Amino acid sequence: MKKFTLLCLLLAAAVTCTFALPVARPGQVEAQHTGVNGTMFQYFEWYLPNDGNHWTRLQNDAARLKSKGITAVWIPPAYKGQSQSDVGYGTYDLYDLGEFNQKGTIRTKYGTKSQLTAAVDALHSQGMQVYGDVVLNHKLGADGTEPVTAVEVDPNDRNREVSGDYTIQAWTKFDFPGRGNTHSSFKWRWYHFDGVDWDESTRRSKIYKFRGIGKAWDWEVDPEKGNYDYLLGADLDLEHPEVATELNNWGKWYVDTARLDGFRLDAVKHMKFDFMRDWLSSVRNATGKELFTVGEYWNGDINRLNNYLAKVNGSMSLFDVPLHYNLYQASTGGGYYDMRNILNGTLVNSNPVKAVTFVDNHDTQPGQALQSTVQSWFKPLAYALILTREGGYPCVFYGDYYGTGDGGISAHQSKIDPILTARKNYAYGTQHDYLDHWDVIGWTREGDSSHVKSGLATVMSDGPGGGKWMYVGTANAGETWADITGNRSDRVTIDSGGWGYFPVNGGSVSIYVQQ
Repeated sequence: MKKFTLLCLLLAAAVTCTFALPVARPGQVEAQHTGVNGTMFQYFEWYLPNDGNHWTRLQNDAARLKSKGITAVWIPPAYKGQSQSDVGYGTYDLYDLGEFNQKGTIRTKYGTKSQLTAAVDALHSQGMQVYGDVVLNHKLGADGTEPVTAVEVDPNDRNREVSGDYTIQAWTKFDFPGRGNTHSSFKWRWYHFDGVDWDESTRRSKIYKFRGIGKAWDWEVDPEKGNYDYLLGADLDLEHPEVATELNNWGKWYVDTARLDGFRLDAVKHMKFDFMRDWLSSVRNATGKELFTVGEYWNGDINRLNNYLAKVNGSMSLFDVPLHYNLYQASTGGGYYDMRNILNGTLVNSNPVKAVTFVDNHDTQPGQALQSTVQSWFKPLAYALILTREGGYPCVFYGDYYGTGDGGISAHQSKIDPILTARKNYAYGTQHDYLDHWDVIGWTREGDSSHVKSGLATVMSDGPGGGKWMYVGTANAGETWADITGNRSDRVTIDSGGWGYFPVNGGSVSIYVQQ
């Protein structure tokens, strides 16, 4: 897997690249107050057991997460899906948090409403924030069909119509009989949607665009496939005023009811850009909360991400999808990836304040549509990159930490824990980069006066072992530093000029901190 060829170590002092003073990371009020680096935890993966106990597991895990340096938890979609086993993205009723007997169940896959609020309270008691997963693009599991005039469109170019108009039976009738009018009396009908992918009368799967006054795909959305408004299920018409009003009302209700501190927004590239901007503004104004928000705009092109951020006036952060793909490619490169390019074309490199960095998530894990799982050997390197650097708001994936239910990802808890400790206690102060070799790269943090013994040196290699001379600041002169990961037993003494030589094993990472 690895190429262990002769590596000529660069012993001379390299030119350093020093970043400006760190900018406060968004949405981390408690973290800023305590002076601890903000770290998000995605507390779910695709193959969790359908036992209704996930909220209780989270409640019981709250104190432990806090001790590891976690400052915010991203929870899965908490509302009723089209079945009890639904992960949460097949949204049926946004107002049912495991409270009503609908779709054959009271609880969701994760538990009941009371279990949810108990988990949120436990996280809050530990000083952590809670971000709710919001799915507003589509609905599934309708209670009935309606006759709708529609036209078929080309799946690869949704602007091209490939049939004449005809009547289909569309699953667009949402009455919520188990909930009735509790929390909201709004009932969804065909005119609240732009299209579907199933005609019950012919039992055919096509992409059907609805006809009617004002009916068209929403714009502006991602231009892939001509117009990527349609994703799946019954696609919400975000230009319909009744839809906008109902979703604004629901947003306030959800924040107040689940006591949320922010959002993760699903599939934002499929939703009208200015709708999401306005929806966030409405909910923030109605609740009086900052509501840190990160959107999932799944595209590896940094230009698409920056365009979206501009269109929503910087009202949210985005997941750094280009960085994920760089990490994936490095892990699958057999040791031949050029590590000097690891940050090229990434959001954290061009707009670090708006970047939520991650290694993997529920969509990239094995068996999922966006499968691009970072290989196991590279996981510690990837987590060291997102957790010990200055830029970005890092997110740890439940599947990487605890393993996945299908066995597709093994638990890396023992390897991630020391990196979390490094972030919590040592990753502070001015950063110096040494991204100057195709295999061995590193960076340092000088530490600051607010964190005793802070400062660190991270060095990693995707190829043979080696090391780097790196500057850690004259304030650390004379100190002895050791590898917190345990991968190396070396003791590094910082010289009078603030420099040290930091070794690393092949295909590995070491993080040196004051002993």
